[in-house]
Amino acid sequence: MKRILVIYTGGTIGMVKDKKTGTLLPFDMSKIYEALPVLREFNCELDSYRFDPIIDSSNMKPDYWIGLVNVIESNYEKYDSFIVLHGTDTMSYTASALSFMLENLAKPVILTGSQLPLGMIRTDGRENIIGAVEIASNENLSIPEVCIFFEDRLYRGNRTTKINAEYFEAFYSGNYPSLAKVGINITYKQHLFLQKPTQSFKTYKKLDDNIILIKLFPGIKESYLRTILSIEGLKGVVLETYGSGNAPTEEWFIDALKTAIDNGIIIYNVTQCKAGSVAMGHYETSAHLAEIGVISGHDITTESAVAKLMFLHGNYDDKNKIVEMLNQPLRGELSI
Repeated sequence: MKRILVIYTGGTIGMVKDKKTGTLLPFDMSKIYEALPVLREFNCELDSYRFDPIIDSSNMKPDYWIGLVNVIESNYEKYDSFIVLHGTDTMSYTASALSFMLENLAKPVILTGSQLPLGMIRTDGRENIIGAVEIASNENLSIPEVCIFFEDRLYRGNRTTKINAEYFEAFYSGNYPSLAKVGINITYKQHLFLQKPTQSFKTYKKLDDNIILIKLFPGIKESYLRTILSIEGLKGVVLETYGSGNAPTEEWFIDALKTAIDNGIIIYNVTQCKAGSVAMGHYETSAHLAEIGVISGHDITTESAVAKLMFLHGNYDDKNKIVEMLNQPLRGELSI
């Protein structure tokens, strides 16, 4: 029998309607079997841990990621799997950050949530929790990575982005296939899983949030860009470019980026597209970026790029080492 720790951070999935007032209140996760008695049918034992206070995922920040890592680390030997109940808005950021902070992970850490509260009749939370528990309690395989389970799909967490606030199919993984699909049966694609580690589990609890995200748009002003790049203490920039990594070729734009790079700021080029890869030099409008030292993010998501920069700047001082690690997959977050 597998032991699973359900960690409730907050979010829509954990809300139920008060029968007297009609207002939504946080659900007592210790009563999860009462709310979902079908969970008793799985060959597992569920325990719960609730953040205090619980938070809306819009308030998620690096300190909470460190708190999550602490909970997983302190319970790592006691449990076979971990399920994190989380708001959908920043779930991809959290999954990405956890993937970097949990090195040599040999057990599944599955994030899930819902678009409708658990206490509502048409909630998607019920099926999401049931699916996550069924996957986490599988006796025949253990998925050694941080995942997101949502609407019948299991994804590599650091490959996802939220694309829909209206429908239940909230998440998308444009550059990596789903790891499993739930239908009448669960179809696992084991060849896509990360390899089970041979070294000991290790955690990282340092993140440096002196980074910023800049999304290019037609008409971006020189004063705007230079002001951002001159922020005191800035260490890294995730630059969302067009298409396969393209950007303006105007002299002021290139000069602004080059000045930042010369001042020690790392600029990480990711595409604004939900699928596809940065290929600097493929077009003239990206060749100049490579020439001044902009780093290609290949097919990494924006969420994963943000988390990766925070992780690397928090744990490494050598800029050359950081650049080297940005150019390679650490947890399956990008393809070369």
